[in-house]
This record gives sequence, structure tokens and C-alpha cells, in this order.
Amino acid sequence: MTKPSVLAIGLDPTFVDLSVMPQFTPELVRSYLDAQIDGLRTLGYDVESCLIDLGDTAEAVTAAALNARRYDCVVIGAGLREPPERLLLFETILNLVHRLAPDAAICFNTRPADTAAAVQRWVRP
Repeated sequence: MTKPSVLAIGLDPTFVDLSVMPQFTPELVRSYLDAQIDGLRTLGYDVESCLIDLGDTAEAVTAAALNARRYDCVVIGAGLREPPERLLLFETILNLVHRLAPDAAICFNTRPADTAAAVQRWVRP
């Protein structure tokens, strides 16, 4: 049986404003995100991570990932939906997913720790 394929699109930790969480570093956030991806793999998913910047290459990087293969589900991280200044980036990424992966379920997490729950709402291994 084939594992369900998932693309996890999120903001690269080097672009995250950590001023509200001074105890975190980009490296710590990255290791946490990697652990969440590994957790999805342990649950039986075939997962690819797609970390993007704040807009310079975000569209091209996302399009390349979406064109690389077919996905059963695309999860879009909360960091792309907040703060409101990222609305255009979020809409751009959402429209790319809609156009380039029309058969994929789309889901959203509220924080990295609930990524698996978001994916499991739409696809099961």
C-alpha cells in the first residue's frame, strides 16, 4: 500500500520574528519543525517539507515543490497566515496549491505541534 503523500509548506525559521519568543533561535525552531515532519513519517505519511522566505523566492520554491510530484494533502503552516502583513504571501501560496495540486486536500495547523492532527483530518495512512 502506498503511503499518503503530504507537502508541508511553512515559513523558513530564519525569517520568523522571534522577538516575541527570545528563548528561541532559528535553529531551535528548525529542529522542532523537523521533529514534527519526522512524527508524520512515523505515523505512516510520505512527507516533504517546503520552507519558504517572505516573498522573494516563495512562489518559485512552492511551485517547484508542487510540480515535483502529486500530493494527497498540503498543509500550510500558521506562520504564513499571521501576522496580517503576510496576507498576500498566504494568498499567493494558497492559490498555487489550488492551481498546481487541485486534487490535494488542503489543511492548516495552528502551531507546529498540531500538524499531524491537521493532516489526519483529511488523509489517513
